[in-house]
Amino acid sequence: MEKIFRIYNTLDRKKIDFIPINHEHIKIYACGPTVYNYAHIGNGRMAVVCDLLVRVLRTLYTKVTYVSNITDIDDKIISVAKESNRKITDITEKFINIYNEDMDSLGVEKPSIQPKATDHINEMISLIETLLKNKNAYVAKKHVLFHVPTFKPYGVLSRRTLEEQIAGSRVEVAPFKKHPSDFVLWKPSKYDEPRWNSPWGEGRPGWHLECSAMSEKCLGLPFDIHAGGVDLTFPHHENEIAQSCSINKNKDPKSFARYWFHNGFVMSDGEKMSKSLGNIRLIHDIKKDFSGEVIRFALLTTHYRQPLNWNNEILEQSKKNLNKFYKILFSLDDIEINKISFEDVPIELLDCLLDDLNTPKAFAYLYKLINDVSFKKKDDKIKLKRVLLSAGKILGLFQSNPAQWLGYKIDEGTLKEINELIKLRNKARVKKDFSKADEYREKLNEMGIEIEDNQHETVWRKK
Repeated sequence: MEKIFRIYNTLDRKKIDFIPINHEHIKIYACGPTVYNYAHIGNGRMAVVCDLLVRVLRTLYTKVTYVSNITDIDDKIISVAKESNRKITDITEKFINIYNEDMDSLGVEKPSIQPKATDHINEMISLIETLLKNKNAYVAKKHVLFHVPTFKPYGVLSRRTLEEQIAGSRVEVAPFKKHPSDFVLWKPSKYDEPRWNSPWGEGRPGWHLECSAMSEKCLGLPFDIHAGGVDLTFPHHENEIAQSCSINKNKDPKSFARYWFHNGFVMSDGEKMSKSLGNIRLIHDIKKDFSGEVIRFALLTTHYRQPLNWNNEILEQSKKNLNKFYKILFSLDDIEINKISFEDVPIELLDCLLDDLNTPKAFAYLYKLINDVSFKKKDDKIKLKRVLLSAGKILGLFQSNPAQWLGYKIDEGTLKEINELIKLRNKARVKKDFSKADEYREKLNEMGIEIEDNQHETVWRKK
């Protein structure tokens, strides 16, 4: 029976079956970072969630192309360049590299394509020309603006009223706008700002235009899934729909992207993260105290559509839970497993993830598994290790060497001696020779090894 992925589509406001445009090639686009500073945990959540989405879809389909852009021209970037008296490209290249390094530490596989806005200026100019020709845009005071009233479905994604649209727009209402909700496609550059030649004078594109240009260039239209943080729903994604549909003279928003996939906010101790509150959490800083895998685990503990309250408690708990899995994997170190693939992912786990990436339910399954599975037979151990490794492959977890993760720096000879003493102790316990069992425990204790007897086996750790 063919497996079906259920996805919550923001456009439909409900969870529905994912039906690809082409089963042979799934196409996904996600709005990436604006590179002028270190990536914050909100950037990390979007990247990790999209990485999981791609991993899940790759279990179902032979080819998945994932595009996530880089915004390397923006007011904030220009401001940082001026304040630091540095070239814009020096800043953007530095933080592109740092962003990719941070995401790599979180187990995020690099997108199939990672286009930069400044490499697609010509495509943006071409789109503006089409919008002007289609009478969806107009020129005013050396600006080119999209005229929102020409796109009747505007607001279909965010479900905002006209008043809410105007209030939520990032762009200040300029006197030369025909309508308060109109937004900039092209604007003149100031004397000390980057500029490109265009039919409307030297200037630079508006922020919303770049994703319309890059998604069409890299994936073609329509594509399957457009992803991003829920904060981008309005005005950014709403404006993308208006632009791209108007360019192609098709008012159906699904002529641009069929499914809209949005992850929830990341809160900081119950408050929304913002610079004004000084509670932005940078991955660069979090990594000083917690590994990237712990951060990833923490990001996946809450369902992706729900707000995530970020604090040290969630990180500490995630570290403890990861340790439990690594202790199990360490205890199975002598079990050899052939190459693991997505085909090894257990149906029970896959069903959780195919239900709109229900990671809390997936973790509940794994917790139950490690608590319930018997370790008495070798076949049980083989099954458990294969399940954990295949689960890790799709979740992007359990990728480290268990001994290194747990800090067990023990040579092969000592490891063999520890395992032998544990076997002898367990045999003594079966024979009810408890004095002998205590003698073996004491020898292990002298070696700096403490042991713990659980329902199915004995596990050990360094003191």
